[in-house]
Order: sequence, then structure tokens, then C-alpha cells
Amino acid sequence: MKILDRYILTTYLKTFLSVFIILMLIFVLQSIWLYISELAGKDLAVGVILKFLLYVTPTLIPLILPLTVLLASIMVFGQFAENYEFAAMKSTGISLQRAMRSVSVFIVILGIGAFIFSNNVIPSANYSFYNLRKNIAKVQPAMAIAEGQFNDVGEYNIKVDKKSGDKGQFLKTVVIHKKGVRHAGNTTVIISDSGELKSNPNSNILQLVLFNGHYYEEIFNKDAKQRAKKPYAKSYFEEYIINVDIEGLNDVDIDDKSYDSRYNMLDVSSLNYTIDSLYEKQSNQLKDFSKTLYARSTFENLNQNITVKKDSVFNGDIFSLFKDKTKIQLLSLAGNTASSTKQIIIANKKNVSGSTKWLSKHVISLHEKYILGLACIILFFVGAPLGALIRKGGIGLPLVIAILLFLTYHFIGIFAKNSSLDGTLNPVLATWLSTLIMLPLSIYLTKRATKDRQLFESGGLLNPLKKLFGIKSKTLIYNTNVLNTDSEDYKTLTNYDNKKLIDIVKHYRQYNYGIEYKNSSLAVLESRGITQQELKFGGNLVDYGYEESIRLKYLYEDNSKLAFVLYALTLLFVLPGAVLRNNGFPSLGQALLICGILVGILYLFALVKSLMDSSNLNKHLGKNNISNALIFILFGLPFYFIFYFFQKKKISEDLKISKTKHKTSDRRKETLDPSDIEGLDNAIKDYSIYSRFTYIFYILGILLLLLYFIFKNNKLPAAESASIELSAISGVLFLIYSVLSSISFKKIYQITDQATNLNFLWSVLGLFIYPIVYLKRRNKITEDFSAKKK
Repeated sequence: MKILDRYILTTYLKTFLSVFIILMLIFVLQSIWLYISELAGKDLAVGVILKFLLYVTPTLIPLILPLTVLLASIMVFGQFAENYEFAAMKSTGISLQRAMRSVSVFIVILGIGAFIFSNNVIPSANYSFYNLRKNIAKVQPAMAIAEGQFNDVGEYNIKVDKKSGDKGQFLKTVVIHKKGVRHAGNTTVIISDSGELKSNPNSNILQLVLFNGHYYEEIFNKDAKQRAKKPYAKSYFEEYIINVDIEGLNDVDIDDKSYDSRYNMLDVSSLNYTIDSLYEKQSNQLKDFSKTLYARSTFENLNQNITVKKDSVFNGDIFSLFKDKTKIQLLSLAGNTASSTKQIIIANKKNVSGSTKWLSKHVISLHEKYILGLACIILFFVGAPLGALIRKGGIGLPLVIAILLFLTYHFIGIFAKNSSLDGTLNPVLATWLSTLIMLPLSIYLTKRATKDRQLFESGGLLNPLKKLFGIKSKTLIYNTNVLNTDSEDYKTLTNYDNKKLIDIVKHYRQYNYGIEYKNSSLAVLESRGITQQELKFGGNLVDYGYEESIRLKYLYEDNSKLAFVLYALTLLFVLPGAVLRNNGFPSLGQALLICGILVGILYLFALVKSLMDSSNLNKHLGKNNISNALIFILFGLPFYFIFYFFQKKKISEDLKISKTKHKTSDRRKETLDPSDIEGLDNAIKDYSIYSRFTYIFYILGILLLLLYFIFKNNKLPAAESASIELSAISGVLFLIYSVLSSISFKKIYQITDQATNLNFLWSVLGLFIYPIVYLKRRNKITEDFSAKKK
């Protein structure tokens, strides 16, 4: 092995082992927390607890090992890329595949080992773990009677309100239910004011002495009339003694292993044999059921040798020959037969559903053994190139990406397997689905990393879709067209002074002029001795900031229009699919739902790309991206048909403000002191931030308040409580930002020495109708500063 291979493999193994141990500790602690109710209060020996942990550890490997491979791959190869070690390797002609070779060999060996482990060790661990849990469940709680709850002690259920004494032996208000021997249920109830526990360390008898109480016992009578009166016997006592034999309560063999037929306890050969048996058993059940239904039809008892002759006199319906009473009897008999057959089918359907679920679990368990090793290999080829592409090592970003990817992989698998249990999805496909989804992703990322390309280029995916739906991309137009020298527009340009012509050259798009106005203005300026080179050096030839804003706006419009089309298609597939699936057309409904999900994935790609374009535009315009992201999360995903038009209008308004920003700046310089200009800019910026946060928390509070009433009417107390609490928090934040936005708004007009008599009224109205106040204030600021520009 070469030095480079040894270095990469050693680095990977160190990270792999560290991550594996940490994750194992985390998941073992999570398992202890999960099964704490089965262990607590059992007075178990330390050896039993250690056995419990020893048996549960191998069962966690299918969850921990793929996550370890993914996280270690991203961390190690991300660190190599971040430290420019890959750049050094590439400079010497070593490709990414060559650098991954030693680790790839280790991963393949790990995958083979994972299959052997899952086929031999994990079934044995599940066998021991399941039997140990069964045995622990039989162990009665230690002899400590807790206050305020019923405690199962032998044949008694004992509840006490309060305990006292140095050993808790004195009891107050004792309620005892004695389990019935000949009849089910608690037929005897004993209630006393107080009691005392007495025991001897050398005796297996626990003595409970009760004082001042009543004894109730139901009396069973064979006579139905007497039983309806609910007779009982009642007696009063001053002292009553109950002896409880506790010798057999904890007489449980912890090492007993009598359960050995569960699907997760079997290896590949045993599973194959069991699956064949279950298939044959299910097939025989269906055949027997079909024979039963056929026999109930009594068709085979009919005389098939009768030759039907047509009556030459009667041509009517045979049923009309019977009397009305006979007709009613026949219809009643037919209805009862149909109803009985339907009940038999429903009952058999439940039995078949149970056997199908049990069969699916065996099939899933079989294929999970093959998947574990292959999943490790595929996730390695997802994580290693992904780390090289994001160029980030360590715990931060790699950990987040790894967890998101693994959760996606894991939950897809869980949902698919759950769908297969009721026969909706083939169990084989359900088991392999998440891995099959990760396979093309691993190929894609490996190819991108090999070619040293960016992680995600949406053009290759979205551009064909734009062509498919006829969405034409907008571009900035540059040509040499000029105005006709005899036109009125050209004569108007010749009457402008040089300052005005330079302004038109630089800002012709803001004036909604075409490119011919710019070219004609350049021609007039050149005739006056001002060349394009001079304009370029002076920064007056092109308004690069506004040109970039227009370019980003066009990008956003293209991608948002595609997202809107895909959103509409997703709804057109998903909604009819859900309706058809729930109304007797499961196959067609399922097909439409799958198509809707696939189109929905494309919609998410286009939506994220449009959000990125919008974010870049807002950043370029100096707008706040946080509020835009919050609005996107709240409204963009579920209500894109509203968000699309809202965002489109908002971007157009932002560009209008940007159009005249340079004129506003010039006007400020004329009317304000230099020290006030910076303060005005800060005040406008502060108001913009505060007002948007106020708007967001207002909408969020209203939505949560509506959800509160919905949850209240549907009797969902947990959701009801959470929604009203979150609504209150949103209301407080709304008030805080409302005050801050009002102060900032007032400050803007104080700097410019303008009166704002409506500010107080708007502040009060904003508590009730803030969206209207928000729009009014924004429009006022725009109009006032636009007026100053002219």
C-alpha cells in the first residue's frame, strides 16, 4: 500500500471509529430511555441489565453503521478539500477515484462483513433480546407500594393515599380490589381509613393490617331477575388482616428462551423456508375460502340435466308468478344470504390482512439483510464526493448535511415499509426503495466531484422543462439601433444638455426607454466631443447595479413561472389521486399520487431555485432576506398560487424604488447636511426591517389564533394549548416590532423636517389592521421621496 493510500485510509478509520462509538453511545442511551418502563422497579440484578445492553447493541447496527459511513465520508473528504489536499493530489495527476481507492476497498469489505453480521449476529441478538424482554415483563415490581396509584401485588390491587413512618409502613385511606377466582373482574372491594404493613425478613408472607373499614362483595345468582338487582354483601370491620404470599411473585427464569419464531430472529435460509411456507399457507387459505363461498351458493346441488323449454303461452318474468307474500320471503332470503356472505368476506379479509402483514414482515426482514451492506457502499459514494464538493470538514456543516440525508433515506424506507404491510406496496420494492433512490444520487455526486463541477446546477434539469412548457427566458437586449433623426424623440434628445443626456445613457432602462434612446444619446454626445471611453471611465456608460437587478429579476421570473406550472400540475395529480384512491379506484389513484409526487419533487427544485434567485436579488437591492425566507416558509410551500403573485408584485415595487434611488440620493445631498444623510439611510433601513417583522408576526399570530379555534372545535387539547401559546408569543413580538417600526417611521420624517400627523393614528389602527397600515406607510415613503426626485 502506498503512503498516500495509507494516509487516507488511516484518517478515515480514525474518524469512522470515533463517529461509530459516539453514535453507539447515543443510541444505546436512547434505547435505555425507550425501555426504561420495562426495567424500572423490577429489582433486577446488574448482570441482567448488562445482558440487556449487550443484546440491544447489535440490533442498533443497521441504523448506526450507514449513518457512520455517511458522516465519516463527508467529514474526512470535506476536510481534505478544505485543506487543499485534494488540490495538491490533482496537481500531481491523482484523481478523486484514485484517492478514494483504499477507502473504497475497506467499504466493500465492510459491506460484506455487514451482510454476514446481519445474517448471523443480529438474528441471535434479536432472539436473546426478545426473550429477555418477555422474561423481564413477567417479573413483578419490587414490594414498594407507591402513593396515589394502584399497585399489583399478587391477587390484590392496592392503592393508598399517603404513607408515613420510618419505613413507610403506615398507610392512610387504603382501597383494595381483590381479583376474582371464579369470575372475571374485581368482585371484592375493601376500603379502610388506615392500615399497616408488617413483614418478617425470614418469612415470605407480607401482612397487611387494615383498620376501620368496609368489605364489599358482589353475589352472583343464576336467576336473571335476581342478577339484574345486582346483589352484594357488605360488612364493617375494625381490624382486618390480609396475608400475601410473595414467594412466587419473582420466580421467573430470566434466561428462559422459549420464543424463537419471530421474523427478526431468523437467518436467510430460515426466512426463505418460512416465506415459502407462508405463501403456501396463504394460497391454501384463499382456495379454501373460495370453496366455502362456492358451497354456500348451492350451485353444485342444482340439477344441471334439466332442459329449459320456452313457454308458448307465458312470456313474462318468472318472479311475477309468485304471490306477494312469497315474493317478500324470496327477497328476504336473498338479502339475508347476501348479507351473510358479505360478513364472511369482511371477516376473512381481516384474517388475510393479518397474514399478509406477517408475510410482508418476513420478506422485509430477508431483504434488509442484503440491503445493509449495499447501503453502506452507496452512502459512501454519496458522502465522499459530497464532502469533496462542499469543501467543509469537521462537525458543523457536514453533520447537518449527513443527518438531513440520512433522515431522508431512513424515513423513505420507513414509509415504504409501512405501506407494504397492508399490501399497498410490494414489500421487496418497499425495502429497496430508499437505497434505489440513493443510488442515482451517488452516481451523480461522484461524476460531479470527478469533473470538479459545482454541487448543483439547476440549468441542466430545469431548462428542458422550460422548453417543454414553452417558458422563454428573458435577456437584456443590446443592439445598435438608433432613433430616426427626423423623429420628434430624436429632436427632443438634441435639445437636452450634456448632463441630461448622460443621465439617459446610464439610466435609460429606469425611464422605460429602449436601447435606441441610449445609442442616439451617445451619438449626440459624441457629436459634442464626449466619447464613450470618457463616459466609461466616469462610470456613466452603464448602470451596472440596475442591469444586474434586471438580470436577477428575469432569472427569478423564469424559475418562478416554472415552479407555478409544476405546482399546478402537482395539485392536478395529487388531489384527484387522493379522491380516486379513497373512492374505490385504488390503482388509478395510486398511479396519480405517484405522478404527483414525482412532479412535486421537480416543483421543489424549481421553487428552491426561484427562492435563491429572489434572495440574490434582495441581497443586491439591500433588502432583508430573513423576512423573505419566513414568508416563503409560511406561504410559499402550501399556498404558492398566492405567494407567486405576491412575490412578483413585491419585486416589481422594489425595482421601482431602486429606479429612483440615485435621484433620491442626489436630492438628499442638496437638501440635507452630510451628517443627516447617513442617519436618514439608517432610519429607512431600520423601518424596513422592523415593519416586515411586524407584518410577519401579525400574520403568524392570526394564523395560530385560527388554528386554536380549529383545534378547540376538534377537541385536540395538546394542539389547542400549543397554538394559543405560540399565538400569544407572536402577539407580544408583534407589539414590540410595531412600536419600533412606528418610532423608525417618525424618525424618517423628523430628519427631513416633514410633519407626520397620521403616524399616531396609523400606529393605533395597526394593532387591528396592520397589513393595510403597512402598505399605506410604504406607499407614503415611496411617494414622498419620489416627489423630491423630480
